[in-house]
Amino acid sequence: MFRSFALGAAFAIVLSGQALADPPTTILNASYDVSRELFVAINKAFIPKYKADTGKDLTIKQSHGGSSAQARAVIEGLDADVVTLNQITDIEKLAESNLVSKDWQKEFPNNASPFYSFPSFLVRAGNPKNIKNWDDLVRDDVKVIFPNPKTSGNARYTYLAAFAFAKQAYGNDDAKATAFVKKLFDNVPVFDNGGRAATTSFVQREQGDVLVTFESETRGIAKEFGTDKVQVVTPPVSLLAEFPVAIVNKVVDARGSREIAKSYLDFLYSTDGQRVLAENGNRVNDPAVAAEFKNQFPQIQLLKVEDVFGSWDKVQKDHFASGALLDQIYGKR
Repeated sequence: MFRSFALGAAFAIVLSGQALADPPTTILNASYDVSRELFVAINKAFIPKYKADTGKDLTIKQSHGGSSAQARAVIEGLDADVVTLNQITDIEKLAESNLVSKDWQKEFPNNASPFYSFPSFLVRAGNPKNIKNWDDLVRDDVKVIFPNPKTSGNARYTYLAAFAFAKQAYGNDDAKATAFVKKLFDNVPVFDNGGRAATTSFVQREQGDVLVTFESETRGIAKEFGTDKVQVVTPPVSLLAEFPVAIVNKVVDARGSREIAKSYLDFLYSTDGQRVLAENGNRVNDPAVAAEFKNQFPQIQLLKVEDVFGSWDKVQKDHFASGALLDQIYGKR
């Protein structure tokens, strides 16, 4: 009897060890606010491919919010296996907290940014205020909608794009660029926490004359609500917005999900993944897929953070650090 009990206990330990060795069947993607529909489409394409490749079922859970708020949530304990955010500085904060690799930009192609976009405009049908460029957004008769740059990476890109436009327009005069951005902020009636809330304010609550958000979002809104309600306006110049991704080492090592997490992010770079990204209004780096969708994307001059501001580290120090220029412009709103 004792021998049977011992054998049974040993068998249970073996089964327990095998269960612990089995990879999880779910992963969590913490992403920026307006990427909900995009990653629903990505997941729909990836999950059957993963099943065909491995024979295993997989569930991908999504968490969405302002990019900077999502980074803070992961730092505070959100067990995301991967992050797909919209600002390099947000993932840098995770690296500083030892949650992602210090050299995370070397772990995937294109500095770990599988697709890109830029701040663009969405106006009322017929463009009644004749909004065409960034300087139209500081007119006294124009009200602008975009989210809170303290919580939203989307809004931080709007801030930087406006600043970059003004630097170009005013001969690199930082004082005039600062005054330009302050006037833009004065034209914002309400700062929502994230990009999707700002979209709701503009489209459903009919606040403002123009919504500033990523081009991918403007295209998605126009498709959903129709050109009889809204109209996309692509400014002649804007700021390149890359969408960085990373594996959260602390989580995947604890859960045994690293292989799944890497496969998921690798898929974003595959031909199928790039095509899903392009179909959802994002610009991609794969030459063949980019050529396939070329006619859908207007030409635009895209300025780069590194060229306008020096580096992302300098942007963080000069604009986004506590007490820096963004705090001075944003004030106590």
